[in-house]
Amino acid sequence: MLTDLGLLGLGLVILLLAGDALVKGAVNLALRAGVPALLVSLTIVAFGTSAPELLVSIKAILNGSAGIALGNVVGSNIANVLLVLGVPAMLTGLHTSGCDTKRTYLMMMGATVVFIGLAYTNLFNWIDGSVLLFGLALMLGDALRTARMHRRETALAANAAALAGGCSSLSEEEEEVEGADDSAPTWKIWVYLGLGLIGLPLGADLLVDGAVNIAHDLNVPETVIGLTLVALGTSLPELATTVMAAIRGQTEIAIGNVIGSNLFNMLAIIGIASFVGDIPVDPGTLRFDIWVMFFSSAILLPYVFFKFDMNRTVGFVFTGAYVLYIAQFLIH
Repeated sequence: MLTDLGLLGLGLVILLLAGDALVKGAVNLALRAGVPALLVSLTIVAFGTSAPELLVSIKAILNGSAGIALGNVVGSNIANVLLVLGVPAMLTGLHTSGCDTKRTYLMMMGATVVFIGLAYTNLFNWIDGSVLLFGLALMLGDALRTARMHRRETALAANAAALAGGCSSLSEEEEEVEGADDSAPTWKIWVYLGLGLIGLPLGADLLVDGAVNIAHDLNVPETVIGLTLVALGTSLPELATTVMAAIRGQTEIAIGNVIGSNLFNMLAIIGIASFVGDIPVDPGTLRFDIWVMFFSSAILLPYVFFKFDMNRTVGFVFTGAYVLYIAQFLIH
């Protein structure tokens, strides 16, 4: 058991480091090739940060352990809301009212309803995956259109300020892209890409093998391991980032990051993975876990639409709810 936990932990560490390296390499290569920064942000960064979860899902399906793939997505979406928002809110409170996420939130809830509807066919196959990827394409298209409108409005505001004697620049708003490094030499970019492309499958292989062995040792369904250990592990980077942002008082975009991550988990990861192989839906997941995912997403509504901040009491409630959710697996 300890060996299997070690494999799972080592695989997770390699996955996270490799995913970060892949994002840095791909972002800088795309920017050097003249790809617009806005497009890089919406595609390469978004997909790259989800690469660890995607590789885990694909590896699990190829190993005949598709329950881990579905459990990872459902469990990660639950952890993203209850834990990733709950812990920092419990520590310092979260100022979530400063981020307008109404449109993206409605997309997430719509995607969640579609995802649950497809789950009730008891199997995610390539047809279901096509539906999810079509939803992803619509989401990315809408995000690109919205971002362009925002940039035009910013440029007009800058022009008006300059004409009025202000100090704003007439130039287009500069895009800050995660992982961008103008000073990185070409060889370093290729090293990042190589480490990412080698490390991701290696980390996924170790993590899935460890998770499958633990499921067999404990005599529990693989879906349960996906919902708990694997999902919690792949949510740790988001949790660490949000906690550090809370400590620094920079929490305005925390809720937006969670909503975006949940959208990508459902539409991109299951959408792509279902083309690798069929993903059966465990009856227990249909009866309970998938509805926990739905209601944990739904409880964000007042914080999105009524601009409430998450105080420490809310943080305790969210975190406590996640602890109870994990505890019920131990009881059973």
